[in-house]
Amino acid sequence: MQAALTPLKTVEEQVILDRRYLHAHPELGFAEHETAAFVTERLRALGLEPQTGVAGTGVVALIQGTRPGKTVLLRADMDALPIDELNEVPYRSQTPGVMHACGHDGHTAILLNAARLLMERREHFAGAIKLIFQPCEEVFPGGALRMIDEGVLESPKVDAVFGLHLAQDLPLGIIGARPGPAMAAADAFEIRITGKGGHGAMPDQCIDAALIAAQVTVALHALVAREVKPTEPAVITVATIHAGTAANVIPQTAVLTGTVRTFNPDLRRYLAQRIKEVAVGVARAMRAECACDYQWGNPCLVNDPAMTALVADVARGIVGEQRFTAGEPFMGAEDFSSFLERRPGCFFFVGTRNEERGLIWGHHHPRFDVDEAALPLAIEMIVAVAERYLAS
Repeated sequence: MQAALTPLKTVEEQVILDRRYLHAHPELGFAEHETAAFVTERLRALGLEPQTGVAGTGVVALIQGTRPGKTVLLRADMDALPIDELNEVPYRSQTPGVMHACGHDGHTAILLNAARLLMERREHFAGAIKLIFQPCEEVFPGGALRMIDEGVLESPKVDAVFGLHLAQDLPLGIIGARPGPAMAAADAFEIRITGKGGHGAMPDQCIDAALIAAQVTVALHALVAREVKPTEPAVITVATIHAGTAANVIPQTAVLTGTVRTFNPDLRRYLAQRIKEVAVGVARAMRAECACDYQWGNPCLVNDPAMTALVADVARGIVGEQRFTAGEPFMGAEDFSSFLERRPGCFFFVGTRNEERGLIWGHHHPRFDVDEAALPLAIEMIVAVAERYLAS
């Protein structure tokens, strides 16, 4: 971990160095041991006394102002994804099959360097800033709930929460923050169909689980098309279908998995019920048995209107009115929603897309990469948001 021990450069230079180091050394959720060690060393070098091992690999540190006041929480996620990187860059992942393909390397680097600025300015603010470096955002149930269960919102009690995400769908230099529902609830399902296997040339003697899986897939996709209001956002995606072992063998079993995205809690419950009913109904109509396991995931991410107005005001002051957007609700999900269920706050976006440089690949793509010019802007935003809140 020598990268954390070298003398610090300017914030603008250091955040890029940190991000590239983290990008080259990605770790999956709840396995961010080296990342946590890097974060811990850097925080200690700033004069902080971080708490380690929170939710397994999480790190928490407290910056105390010179006067009593409120406590604001700033969060960065640390985990990578099980993806083989295809970028040919000097900081390419050195871990086969693991890649920072969502920007969490940038989030960690941003918060580390924001901590540096906030430590330098702590004599000028009242209250406290709690920094949390969270494990496992990508897989539910992930790090947010575990950190909450282990008390990160207490001692001292957190009054407001803020987080950011680098956004490849926003052009470089654009800041986005939407009040109210901003990101979808994300649930998952697994459907197991059991029929009767047999010879591929004798379908009349079988109950074809593969065929039934195809029928179930079509029927599930029809739910959004025909049972959800056209003005109501919803997604049902059957993402995997596993059945069969040979071209001349009708499979006895088939397993489907997928995701459900909604904003409306009533619609969320309705689709959970209907997915089970449709899957079981189609399977039984075709003489098969069906078991459906529905897994409730992250809730809808809802930004507090007042906290979002604060972020919007800060953004307009930094990038100008024309480079701020409320944007549209996004069907992606975020476990920062669990923090926002318990405390007022805002989760905002910093644009990283640069078509001129070919930085156009979306999140979770093996060629994902960001324009690093966004990193200093993100630091400026999160520092200013924290200071504005504590002064409010």
